[in-house]
Amino acid sequence: MGVDAAVKWGILSTADINRKVIPGAHASEQVELIAVASRDLGRAEAYAREWEIDRAYGSYEALLEDADVEAVYISLPNTMHCEWSIRAVEAGKHVLCEKPMSRHVGDVESAFDAAERNERILMEAFMYRHNPQTKRLRQLVDERAIGDVRLVRSCFSYSLYDTENIRLRTEVEGGSLMDVGCYCVSGSRLIGGEPEQVYGQQFVGPSGTDWVFTGTMRFPGDVFALFDCGTALADRDELEVIGNEGSLFLDDPWHCLEPVIELRRDDGVERIELEPVDSYRLELENLSDAIRGTADPLLGRADAVGQVRVIEALYRSAVTGAAVSL
Repeated sequence: MGVDAAVKWGILSTADINRKVIPGAHASEQVELIAVASRDLGRAEAYAREWEIDRAYGSYEALLEDADVEAVYISLPNTMHCEWSIRAVEAGKHVLCEKPMSRHVGDVESAFDAAERNERILMEAFMYRHNPQTKRLRQLVDERAIGDVRLVRSCFSYSLYDTENIRLRTEVEGGSLMDVGCYCVSGSRLIGGEPEQVYGQQFVGPSGTDWVFTGTMRFPGDVFALFDCGTALADRDELEVIGNEGSLFLDDPWHCLEPVIELRRDDGVERIELEPVDSYRLELENLSDAIRGTADPLLGRADAVGQVRVIEALYRSAVTGAAVSL
């Protein structure tokens, strides 16, 4: 198959997040979305009609048996991410797995072991990492626009009190750290690297999941990060990288709908504005290009395993009340 041929994709599940991913798939010349699967054939067929997808399957296994499908996007509940990533790569498919892959290090390592055995690409779907705003932030840090980085401050929260909602259900490992706090962890790691020590605290709500989670991280070189996230807080999403000569502030770091970086120094504030781009489309295109051999996957094993190690350690800290060294 030629390097210019669009990669044929399928989607495992009809989850709500798909509505953010499908438009970019349809708009891209590198991506051809041809199939969707649900555990109910009628639901899959209705979903395929709604979203103009040619093929519908009444089981995830059936989609994986479709020889035309080269890659799958997995938007299943958190506890099913690694299991179906493994089943997909063993079926010969490349995988984009929705974040967070898991809260268990061993599960993520097993998924990447399977991908490597089967010579397939597996990527965790942190879509904001593909956005030009994020790349510009990292560039400004590397250019020492704010001098020596000392602190990363971030937050991501919203209000949800429906205990039947999947994001508040313990059996699928919901909760604020898994749902939105993982972005704060990822953003902190993007700047600081891999932390040496973490400390987490949580407020567990009536659903049994963490409704509010706060964390601190210490990175090599005396760089610190602090974050808070919640499913029982006002809508908030910020990221600030603070150095000894200024700070870089992002008011929309995760969705990147209005990409602006404020470079704040003693002599004033410079607004660095970027063109909005569909982050979900960019991650699909990056993996598609990697499949065709024309690009490297932006995120791979090292980032995914580093991410889950921190999440696992933060939860352990919140339960034990003690800092955890990594």
